[in-house]
Amino acid sequence: MKRVIGNLADKEFDLVIVGGGIFGVCAAWDAVLRGYKVALLEKEDFGSGASANCFKMVHGGIRYIQHGDIVRLRGSCNERSAFLRVAPHLVEPLPIVIPTYGHGMKGKEVLAAGMYAYDLLTFDRNRGISDNCRKIKWSSFFGKTKLLEQFPGLDSKGLTGGSLFYDGQMYNPPRLVLAFLRSAVEQGAEALNYAEVKDFIRDGDAIVGVEVVDKLSGDLINVRSKCVINAAGPWAEHLLNDSISARLKPAGVYSRDACFVINKQKVKDFALALQGQTSDPDALLSRPARHLFIVPWRDVNLVGVWHVVTKGRPDQFKMSEEELISFIDEVNEACPALELALDDVTMWNAGLVPFGENDPEATNLSYGKRSRLLDHQKEHNVSGLITLIGIRYTMGRADAQIAVNMAEKYLGGRRPNPNTDWEPVYGGDFESFEQLTHSVSHWLGTLGSSNQIPAAIAHNYGSKYIELTNYRDKYPGIIDGSDVLQAEVAHAVHEEMAVTLADVVFRRTNMGTAQYPGRAALEQSAGIMAEELSWSEDKCQSELHNVESLFAYQARGG
Repeated sequence: MKRVIGNLADKEFDLVIVGGGIFGVCAAWDAVLRGYKVALLEKEDFGSGASANCFKMVHGGIRYIQHGDIVRLRGSCNERSAFLRVAPHLVEPLPIVIPTYGHGMKGKEVLAAGMYAYDLLTFDRNRGISDNCRKIKWSSFFGKTKLLEQFPGLDSKGLTGGSLFYDGQMYNPPRLVLAFLRSAVEQGAEALNYAEVKDFIRDGDAIVGVEVVDKLSGDLINVRSKCVINAAGPWAEHLLNDSISARLKPAGVYSRDACFVINKQKVKDFALALQGQTSDPDALLSRPARHLFIVPWRDVNLVGVWHVVTKGRPDQFKMSEEELISFIDEVNEACPALELALDDVTMWNAGLVPFGENDPEATNLSYGKRSRLLDHQKEHNVSGLITLIGIRYTMGRADAQIAVNMAEKYLGGRRPNPNTDWEPVYGGDFESFEQLTHSVSHWLGTLGSSNQIPAAIAHNYGSKYIELTNYRDKYPGIIDGSDVLQAEVAHAVHEEMAVTLADVVFRRTNMGTAQYPGRAALEQSAGIMAEELSWSEDKCQSELHNVESLFAYQARGG
């Protein structure tokens, strides 16, 4: 992956994709496998928006049992299975426990009926998954005593036990985006980060390309194509409004979905689902309240998700310290024994996702149900333009495929759908994760004596970890206070289009994805980037200041 903007101006593409989140990169992977010439443009860094700031879960659709929506349930389950097949290094099963109380809607009997129905409806969920560690198991149940051994802080009054089901979890969402993108680039797609699409190029009623500003150099170029897929997430509508005055009807409603990282390990072997303070108005059969989750992730815990309907431009949404405290209070009310405090929070994540239509003062919010897919020829009499606003990370691959199918109307007709639900993405072609980790440990030599480092390398690079060898002679050590190799920083610069320190810290490595790694780690990483990119001292200090500011903001809120 080389960042050369001039390559884009010299060609005409079949398809230009605007947006480098999970929906955009999956569309690029799908389209290039069909044999199309593809260019992908991202205004910031790849996967830096909602994709990076999600709750790290790949949902199998169990909550749609409450809605009686079997189509969505099956669709979500199929996509979870696809991620487990094609990216086994970056997606794995997550066991989740729901405490049961009494014998009504909060009781074991009701949950058992729902979970067994879900298991039967998803009977084929492990099709094509050979590694037993990556298979989604059948639901099961805990007795009260065993549950309290696992979660001693639970309210025991009326407690009858717990229900256990499995969902999916991402090890590193930005690297999963990158895995799809690198797969596409290896097959011939062109990709560019920090390339902001400012306008669509029109020829009468047809869109024939985009006008792009290189945010690093200020250069303005035109990229021509037969069709454009606008997959810019919450920015998609603003691009349409600003460039061709094509307003969506109804206008989109977006939720700021927030979660936070705590440095206390309150849960370790299982995620814990707790009842919050709001209910689901769309459910045909609902428990008293929606669930909040405390989830083990690496060696920390994630707490979420908190939904707030947000208006205005996506670049301007914020999370204040007061809101963070309010969320902590809600979690503590659901489980007082957690005793969470603001000082326990190392980082919060939030991204904008499409939401349901709700009254302005509504407390029990209606969630968004499906991605928004639109051919603008029908809506606005503009041909050659498809908009895809994705509903959640889990549906990135499937909805991207639908968008490419729609685009083929402008590309000369249908070609067979590629098997993106079976074809391993970059680093995903291995049989056993345990064997992969053992191979990485052997490759690391003495550096592999730590259990964390081989696993982290195996997760982030999969079978492609050997590429790091090219940089280990020059950078043989470990970044201070982390499980990140120095070679990973140089590799990110030369092989993964990392151009800022934030790209490396937050999206190419584990360094800053869960907590502040310390000033020494940042300085060491900045020094490697300065060496590889010929940064001046002023540039180096500017990059350090920017990353420190991001950590300060995400640790405490605005």
